Amino acid sequence: MPFEVTNLSSAVQLTIEAAESERSVPIRLSNAYCVALADQDSDYMELLRGPGLNFPDGMPVVWFMKRRVAEDVVPGRVRGPSFFEKTLDEGRSVGLRHFLLGTTEDTLEKLVRAAGEKYPGVEIVGSYAPPFAPVDEEFHAGCVAAVSGTRAQIIWVALGTPKQDFLAKELADRTGMPCAGVGAAFDFTAGVTPEAPVWIQNSGLEWLHRLASEPGRLWRRYLFGNIRFLRSALRDSR
Repeated sequence: MPFEVTNLSSAVQLTIEAAESERSVPIRLSNAYCVALADQDSDYMELLRGPGLNFPDGMPVVWFMKRRVAEDVVPGRVRGPSFFEKTLDEGRSVGLRHFLLGTTEDTLEKLVRAAGEKYPGVEIVGSYAPPFAPVDEEFHAGCVAAVSGTRAQIIWVALGTPKQDFLAKELADRTGMPCAGVGAAFDFTAGVTPEAPVWIQNSGLEWLHRLASEPGRLWRRYLFGNIRFLRSALRDSR
């Protein structure tokens, strides 16, 4: 599974440049859970190996990357929520136009308000909370229709992994613009879900904070996902 050897600042600049040049680029913020899923799902692995960019969102991924790259190259974590906010922030200098897709209408309203307060002048030209439904042709068509006519330059998708990654690929192909899956970023920026302190984000243990916040929903993901990631990463690094 290929990862971009980059860091947060470089990833943001690459994304802004892609949006300005109208490049059709699916962007994945891939962490240990994504690797674990791809290890058992051939369709997802094929997607991650296909067109687009996989940024390393998660310190375990970065640690294993450091074992595989040249000593003078230092890969860094591209944390999804930080990537989302930094692109909102730095995109203001070029008038970047954003479209938000995912979560609920209530969260999107809070997100647009919070982003405007935190980053005055940010251009959010539209939003859409799609129905809870399979990602099929009807779903794709509804999302494309929501984006059409907004003059957006980049689409942000928050529907959870792996659903958001499959949708990002489809939307990038159909709209001709970058489309990034950013998971819980909407909830964090909107203030709906509390973020881990920065020192925990940088420690590689943010997953423990999220697990403690939502144990009923996330315990299986982290318990079995982390074991599968380690098994896969150790096998492929031999």
